[in-house]
Amino acid sequence: MANTDDLLITTCKTMISTILSCLDNATRGTIYKIGLMPELTAVRVLSGARKPGSNKLTWGLPVVSEYNSPGKKWEMYRDLPGRPLEAMGWCVEKQTSWTADNPMEDPRSVRKQISGEPEDEFHMEPVLVRKKSLYGRSQNLQYPVDWQGNPVWMDSEYVVSAVVKIHFQPGSLRGGDRSTVVVHNLARSLGSELLSLWFREKLYLAGKEFERQRLQSCEILAHELRNTLVKLGFVFSAINAQIGILRESWEKLLQQHRPELEWKEPLLDELCDVLSERVGELHSSAELLNLGQKLLAEQKELAALYLSPFQDREWVKNKIYPKWEKLLSATDLWNRAQIESLLDRLENALSTGISYDPSNNIDGLPVELLDRWSKLAYVQITSGNLFQLDEAIRLLEEPVLPVFHKEQMLRVLKSLRAIVYTIPEVEGKANSILQSLRFGNRAEDQYNFGPDVLGFEYDEELGVGLAD
Repeated sequence: MANTDDLLITTCKTMISTILSCLDNATRGTIYKIGLMPELTAVRVLSGARKPGSNKLTWGLPVVSEYNSPGKKWEMYRDLPGRPLEAMGWCVEKQTSWTADNPMEDPRSVRKQISGEPEDEFHMEPVLVRKKSLYGRSQNLQYPVDWQGNPVWMDSEYVVSAVVKIHFQPGSLRGGDRSTVVVHNLARSLGSELLSLWFREKLYLAGKEFERQRLQSCEILAHELRNTLVKLGFVFSAINAQIGILRESWEKLLQQHRPELEWKEPLLDELCDVLSERVGELHSSAELLNLGQKLLAEQKELAALYLSPFQDREWVKNKIYPKWEKLLSATDLWNRAQIESLLDRLENALSTGISYDPSNNIDGLPVELLDRWSKLAYVQITSGNLFQLDEAIRLLEEPVLPVFHKEQMLRVLKSLRAIVYTIPEVEGKANSILQSLRFGNRAEDQYNFGPDVLGFEYDEELGVGLAD
């Protein structure tokens, strides 16, 4: 869409050209935009002057002017005792025109009041639009006030949206003559154009605001979705905690019926005993003493946990081995060969439960059941292997499976399974909504905002008028 400011300048240029073409005695025209209440900032939009001896026009603004952007607010150009009176203040407050056909007698000639020099003959015409066209039927309007504090425009059905100023050749202007009537009548069409531009800008800004809010909503929803999915991700932690109970029961069964197998708990207990015997001798080095005590705590913690072989190895690799290596390198309190042998045996013992061949009957349990149990006890349930969650539930439904609190585990896993199977659906639907919000139809002609949404209402008579 074309920039609204460019359209405004084009509209003002057309208006000035039309007036100067209709009036041979007109020499220059300027249009000022009047902002919304209560500031009523007056800004010079465009000036056009006729080249001497031709019908060509030159365009531009004075280099220095109080009305150049950002303009003058109402408080700076309204009537005020002790300050030069301005024709601009009259036109805006009274909503009527001002004709300066005798510059030396003009009480609102700023130049005459300040320096005693006469200005050009000029006519200023306010451009009026209906108040409800710009502000709707709001009862809470903040009106500008005169220097005595009295609100202006409160009893008028119009507001001033612009002011047209036309300069004339000396001696060619008379108040109420054809020139002022032409400017008066042409200002009506300018009011229509300005209101149309205002509606266009309002619609454009509403569309941009809607797009901003849509993208903001998308970001908020995406953030909430991520948080929700992260929270739902903990469902897998809860599921694998139940699998950990299944693994603990399996390993305890093997330890009971296959005492010849080597397990991590006795080896970790032995490492703890060896460490405890000499760790007190590290008192001369606070750093090594703290390291030894931390290693002792981590070995005891690992011995009490029933983790998967992968998690056990990561624990040993990242927490046990480095600390033992640092202690063995810093002191000769421990026999390196003994510690390394225990650590090697610990590495092998981490796979005892998963590497055991359950082809032989244990405690009268079917081989097929033992085989399923030995495999499912070491799975890590993720979104990619949910079928194994179903298998674990079917295993727990076996009446002969010797697992304590089996019924409670079944209820928990079935409830968690119901949640897990909804995650992809929730994620898919949420992503679909986010895609729709983020990449919705951005075509400007699809923003079908009605007047009520934008805060104004269209008038049956176009909502534009001038005081007669």
